[in-house]
Amino acid sequence: MEDDQVVGRGEASPRPDRRLFLSIDAWDDAAFDRLGQAMLADLPKPLYTVVDEADHDLRARWERAGFVTGRREWELLIPTGPHLAAPPSEVKILGIGRAERAPLRELDRAIRDEVEASVGWHTMPAEVLVRLDDETVTDPSKYVVAATADSYVGLIRLAQVPRQPRIGLIAVRAGWQRRGIARALLAHVLDSLHRVGIPAASAEVDESNLAAVALFDGVAATRAGSTLELVHR
Repeated sequence: MEDDQVVGRGEASPRPDRRLFLSIDAWDDAAFDRLGQAMLADLPKPLYTVVDEADHDLRARWERAGFVTGRREWELLIPTGPHLAAPPSEVKILGIGRAERAPLRELDRAIRDEVEASVGWHTMPAEVLVRLDDETVTDPSKYVVAATADSYVGLIRLAQVPRQPRIGLIAVRAGWQRRGIARALLAHVLDSLHRVGIPAASAEVDESNLAAVALFDGVAATRAGSTLELVHR
């Protein structure tokens, strides 16, 4: 407070994966620094925050408080259009909204367990939440699925946001990877969007996820920006 006016406000927001993310809205550096010091003194480490990499002033404020870069996430712009990418002969692609809820939830749980045991969900885009319990909530109308005769083996999540569709997640079961399924799922979505007149989609990818980076590079995705996840340990 300054002269009975609020000149800064800090917030600590726990995410479902139990990591604590900070945000500070302040008029000037002095207010930001005082809020940062108070929050760091009161809260358990590690602490996290997210900044646009192009916002040099905000990044400098957090770095002054002792935060360092933990990871970088690229914001991608992906042109739609026809792509030749067929899945293996025993796999078929189920278009948006055609997946059945029960096997989709089973696939979602299995993929989450595999990611958790490998790279960890902290590498996933912020909108891809960890599950709060054993019952994941999925809406079939947002998914395209790769299916065999016995089970679902891969998925892509498409969120319809106001300006352009966002690809929130592409994932394939561990035993079915490196067989072109992710590429076929992405090609299906980009072709479907192109046919209804949508010129581009967006996505986010962790720069350390080399397979995902290569997948999007293969469809001429361009980097439109980047976000840094900063951490104080």
